Amino acid sequence: MSPPLRPPAAAAIFDLDGTLVDNMRFHVQAWSSFSQALGIDTPAERFEREFAGKRNEEILPALLGRSLPPEELTRLAEQKESHYRELFKPHLAPLGGARALLTRLKAGGRGLAVASAAPRVNRDFVLDGTGLRSFFSQVVGAEHVTRGKPFPDLFLAAAQALGAEPSACVVFEDAVNGVLAARAAGMFAVGVTTLASAEMLREAGAHWVIDDFTALPEELAQWLVPSL
Repeated sequence: MSPPLRPPAAAAIFDLDGTLVDNMRFHVQAWSSFSQALGIDTPAERFEREFAGKRNEEILPALLGRSLPPEELTRLAEQKESHYRELFKPHLAPLGGARALLTRLKAGGRGLAVASAAPRVNRDFVLDGTGLRSFFSQVVGAEHVTRGKPFPDLFLAAAQALGAEPSACVVFEDAVNGVLAARAAGMFAVGVTTLASAEMLREAGAHWVIDDFTALPEELAQWLVPSL
């Protein structure tokens, strides 16, 4: 499903959870524990397929089946997220090949941004904990948009912040909702198979699918940075 060859990409936009780090199983574990504590029996697959890429402001009302006042939403969200950070902290590390790819993209003059529905505290936890923050000139989060993925808002906001046309951007994303959002934004999409299968990502519209960043398809590598 590779797109027609074009001039080199102007910008690369990275999802955070499940893309720059392999942490989604810890999110799912935290959500499962959280829902069980509230007496809600929710299959792990629901978190993986329906909620991945969405904002907590969207997930919690859907999970509880009711609207929540801001104070309750904030309290419950932090309860879940603090548990996730405790679970993932001993395993915090960039996904394979991420640092090397980011280094070469930055050296090649590509605009780099993170676009994630993760709360700010989680973004800081990952970007500072892995030492990846310095690669990104822009970090766009849930507080910058009103709709999470599969809507294109996060990726469009990142492109605007980078001063790049959406059609010149490539998105790296692990979730089906994220691939759908990238395509809705008019961007190229690279699916990362830490959460969804290669088949699911391709069905959502991913132009390329990778396991991690250690070995990109040749066509993708040459499009990102011709000398890569």
